[in-house]
Amino acid sequence: MSLFSLQINGHTHNVESEPDMPLLWVLRDILDLTGTKFGCGVASCGACTVLVDGDAVRSCVLPVQNAVGSAITTIEGLSPDGAHPIQKAWEAVGVPQCGYCQSGQMMTLAGLINRHPKPSEAELSAAMSQVLCRCGTYHRIRQAALMAIDAMNQ
Repeated sequence: MSLFSLQINGHTHNVESEPDMPLLWVLRDILDLTGTKFGCGVASCGACTVLVDGDAVRSCVLPVQNAVGSAITTIEGLSPDGAHPIQKAWEAVGVPQCGYCQSGQMMTLAGLINRHPKPSEAELSAAMSQVLCRCGTYHRIRQAALMAIDAMNQ
């Protein structure tokens, strides 16, 4: 076991874990930040997406040792009170059905907007197609994503 100092949602957390433990399990099992979901464990579904230095990253395959020194943002840190434009758009549209993929969807969109504040249709489609939705709410996800992008660019 090793001790790691992580910057998560603006706070320093000192955690003890194996160096190769995926960040996902540090977040969920050690820090009790359960908004980030486990879906596949092989970076295919996107349910575990968090921001690392502003970029959308699959936390299920990121060893905790590789996250040291980076600013990590989970869904809990996007906005603790749900006031972030992405969260507000998701609520306004009523996107979630089961809700399992939604933190990954929102964090993927946040990462895209960090890189491209006004993404093209192709950029939006490419980014959002990387997160699987078991319930098939893709139409509502896209509608909310467009609403959030508009709100963030006003």
